[in-house]
Amino acid sequence: MTVVDILRELQSLGSPQTVKTCRRHGAEGEMYGVKISDLKKLVKRVKGNHALVLELWDTQNSDAMYLAALAADGREFTRKQLDGWAKTAWWYMLSCYAVPYVAAEHPAAFGIAQKWMKARAESVASAGWNTYALALAVRPDSELDFAAIQERLDFVQASIDSAANRVRYCMNGFVISVGCYVEPLLRSAQNTAQAIGQVQVDLADTACRVPLAVDAIDKVVQMGRVGRKRKSTKC
Repeated sequence: MTVVDILRELQSLGSPQTVKTCRRHGAEGEMYGVKISDLKKLVKRVKGNHALVLELWDTQNSDAMYLAALAADGREFTRKQLDGWAKTAWWYMLSCYAVPYVAAEHPAAFGIAQKWMKARAESVASAGWNTYALALAVRPDSELDFAAIQERLDFVQASIDSAANRVRYCMNGFVISVGCYVEPLLRSAQNTAQAIGQVQVDLADTACRVPLAVDAIDKVVQMGRVGRKRKSTKC
């Protein structure tokens, strides 16, 4: 299967209504409007073909790029390739989700995330925070640097109010991730969540809401699932 074949199929699966919805969320580039559930049906045709994954991303078509992320194996990427993806993710579904799905699988995920967090570009910094959050969600605690994670929590508490719009959303998600997936730091995450309260983010003309970190963590505590890791960075 070639990129042309996939693009043709994506076009046939597209929906003007889905495009309209994405536009309300800030997507201004090329897309066909394929539902994620339909993209997932195509993953098997791409998975295992790293060259094809890279070609799909390079189309700059949002549907093809998201499919590339779902099919990609982050362990096969060079850091340069991941940097390229972070820089070319042109709306938040790509920068906050597609790119982190892949980067969090890389052996150097935490180093990559910390580099991106410092970026001036809002999209790259957002990718950094979500990459870090997803890496915590799938790695055993034995591989985590608790002191470094605590430093990130302290940073969030001190600077979230002055961070860029979408970065604030991702910082809030990072706090939730620590509280849900890193049991030794549960109390620290809860304290940070309490300190930052309801995070204000402009989500444009949508019905989306920023989750309250305190409530999100408490829900997992009540379910007795704190520290239970995810099987995959992708969903």
